[in-house]
Amino acid sequence: MKKKVLAMLCCVAMVATTLMGCGAKTTTAATEGTTATDTAATAGGDVRVALITMDSIDQHWISLNEGAQKAATELGVTVSFMAPNTKDDAQQIECVNNAVAGGYNAIIVAANGPDAISSALKEAASAGVKIVYVDSPANVEAEATFSTDNKAAGQTAGEEMKKALEAAGVTSGDIGVINVNAATDSCVNREEGFRAAFEGSDFNILETQYGEGDAAKSQSIAENYITQGVAGIFGCNEGSTTGAGNAIKASGKADIIGVGFDKSDAILNLITDGFLLCTMAQNPDVMGYEGVKAAVDAANGKSLGGAVTDTGVSVIDAASVGGAPAADAAATDIKASKEWKIALITMDSIDQHWVTLNEGAQKEAEKVGVAVSFMAPNTKDDAQQIECVNNAVAGGYDAIMVAANGPDAISSALKEAQSAGVKIVYVDSPANVEAEATFSTDNKAAGKTAGEEMKKALETAGVTSGDIGVINVNAATDSCVMREEGFRSAFEGSDFNILETQYGEGDAAKSQSIAENYITQGVVGIFGCNEGSTTGAGNAIKASGKPEIIGVGFDKSDAIMNLIADGNLLCTMAQNPDIMGASGVDACVQALEGEDLGGAVTDTGVSVLAK
Repeated sequence: MKKKVLAMLCCVAMVATTLMGCGAKTTTAATEGTTATDTAATAGGDVRVALITMDSIDQHWISLNEGAQKAATELGVTVSFMAPNTKDDAQQIECVNNAVAGGYNAIIVAANGPDAISSALKEAASAGVKIVYVDSPANVEAEATFSTDNKAAGQTAGEEMKKALEAAGVTSGDIGVINVNAATDSCVNREEGFRAAFEGSDFNILETQYGEGDAAKSQSIAENYITQGVAGIFGCNEGSTTGAGNAIKASGKADIIGVGFDKSDAILNLITDGFLLCTMAQNPDVMGYEGVKAAVDAANGKSLGGAVTDTGVSVIDAASVGGAPAADAAATDIKASKEWKIALITMDSIDQHWVTLNEGAQKEAEKVGVAVSFMAPNTKDDAQQIECVNNAVAGGYDAIMVAANGPDAISSALKEAQSAGVKIVYVDSPANVEAEATFSTDNKAAGKTAGEEMKKALETAGVTSGDIGVINVNAATDSCVMREEGFRSAFEGSDFNILETQYGEGDAAKSQSIAENYITQGVVGIFGCNEGSTTGAGNAIKASGKPEIIGVGFDKSDAIMNLIADGNLLCTMAQNPDIMGASGVDACVQALEGEDLGGAVTDTGVSVLAK
């Protein structure tokens, strides 16, 4: 009853003044030194925007509000954060009604469900209030929507769990799902995608339990799942994920795979400590920022056509937050019995990818007490890589960590090394010779993700057909060949035409020339299969002055990140080369100390890095 009275008082206050309702926090965002005239010119008028999320507590919504307030400051408008304290349809409807009564020009809303607040939103629209959705839409037409492709992201979460379970030798078992409720569209789609990842497998996804997004309730649900002997638990939002991780932590059963959604300090700590495998991190700040821009445009009469924009998602795991990866966590107590000599031979010594891999290897070498020599050639060249292998054998090295240029080119040299008693461990890219262990990215899956990101961006821009160029290193480097294969598969059945691949040998300048030729042919997109290819593609798009060409690539470097920030590349698939290097050193030591690693292949993960 108190809440009802407060809401009514709040409503009256808003009608009389610019005070806010539903616990609103208002930012009147005229920056210091900006005159009223400047503000009006920027915003096109005195625009007031109400931001109504599902609650005001989850860090996801707090981050969304931060992005909204940033845009408010830049545009010189007022944004009031009017979210209820808890997820409740009646309270969210009150907030919508209060915004209308308070004379707000636009409402940015993350709807609890597709129908619960529809009537209130229709009344708001009838009163001339512009509606923009963030995160979760309702079944009412809006000016624009900024959200995550939740079904696709949910499927990624399922694939990550499935991969981890199978890597641990678990190929069947029960899996629990904790959702918010049966109506919140975004979370329902995440669950649908998650379940799709297990179709055709021997895993059994149990009946969903609902925790209302509350961490404590979700923990109780997860604890019940654990008593049933589940192999994994999936949380559909921040509270669900936190609850699942806390339950796994309390159970002492770190072998249960926990995967979830959203990013908070609590979730990241649970990942770092090994009680959650990973989380699907959305970009709520981008939703808030773009939502305000759209609301202001709509309030000033611009037609946005109801466009739906995917604001993206990244897989955040232990490697991403500085924790130990699963492969490394078990090896934290490794200490070499002697100072073994290990040679690290990558494709070249220039690309930042290999430099970072070496940094990870050197750090781990110091920790475990061995010597690692970085013996990579200056450029990608089979003959030079063979020479490096032969030099390592002649130099009396005990083990070789190698990223092979191709599956066959250096195979004979590696077989001779093995015959001499040298242990072989692959990082990034294997050859067709058995090794102690391999630490690499699932390149085909990552390439498909790259293709899906490009396809999604093109379709969002209204482009549903056209030519797409591919720049690869060569036709032999297995990791890059797999990336291309995955990329091409993403466009199967579409009206896009993937042109014949061009090879730039991983050189940024050569790749730029190739990309420039593609651009003269009128391509709508360009895919780069490694760091040099991606940098070249981005530089060519930048030089052409055609940012509408969608550039997507692989690897992370300062140059690539700058091209993404400037809008000349859409995104890049970021591997974890430092983890490859560190895990590779541990595997070498284990093999040299007599442990049988069984040729295990460990996926060191990938994240989509976008603007």
